Amino acid sequence: MSTPEPDGSRASEPIRVLVVEDDPVAADAHALYVGRVPGFTVVGTAHSGSEARRKLDRTAIDLLLLDLYLPDGHGLRLVRTLRATGHGVDVIAVTSARDLAVVREGVSLGVVQYVLKPFTFATLRERLMRYAEFRATVTMGEASGQDEVDRALAALRAPQSAELPKGLTLATLQSVTDALRAAPDGSSANATAEAVGISRITARRYLEYLVDTGRAARTPQYGQVGRPELSYRWVSPGTR
Repeated sequence: MSTPEPDGSRASEPIRVLVVEDDPVAADAHALYVGRVPGFTVVGTAHSGSEARRKLDRTAIDLLLLDLYLPDGHGLRLVRTLRATGHGVDVIAVTSARDLAVVREGVSLGVVQYVLKPFTFATLRERLMRYAEFRATVTMGEASGQDEVDRALAALRAPQSAELPKGLTLATLQSVTDALRAAPDGSSANATAEAVGISRITARRYLEYLVDTGRAARTPQYGQVGRPELSYRWVSPGTR
């Protein structure tokens, strides 16, 4: 199945996105994020490569938001199969994979952006908006010259890497996120610090960051004399 050639008449239509992610909670979160970006609409989610193929065969889709670790094979294998059958759907890889060889292979297969987990809504929104700018540029017909080609390609490049607040690192954020998701009844800063191997103050900074970005909620825990302890829990989309 091949993707129809884009044309300018569809420029004002929303970009149709299929979220491919094996974790249902993460899939819902990514779909929720995409739905908040103007000009994009989520047409569905898939939790495996085979499910994604079936939906691609039945539904018009412009963009895959693709996790690379799927239960039935690597995400790039899915992209390779799609390209072999002439399917030109665009791909943004959303993954925790940091292997640059994988990045290189993805680029060769037409992956237009990479978003490393964990990420904020602002990070994904920026990548999606840049992709939308690129898409709008390359559906306008023939380029007038090198400058226009350069501008189209530059639209995909972020001016600077999305940064966490000063003092926070992605590796520790991932560890805190994993610890919090493993505690369905919630976790205190003390418990999280012990699970991750960091100080209580550091754990609280990361937990507060997750609260600020909408991925965690905090509630006071009473039961002992004195100041109540804060309990943090991972928030699934639609539960707040």
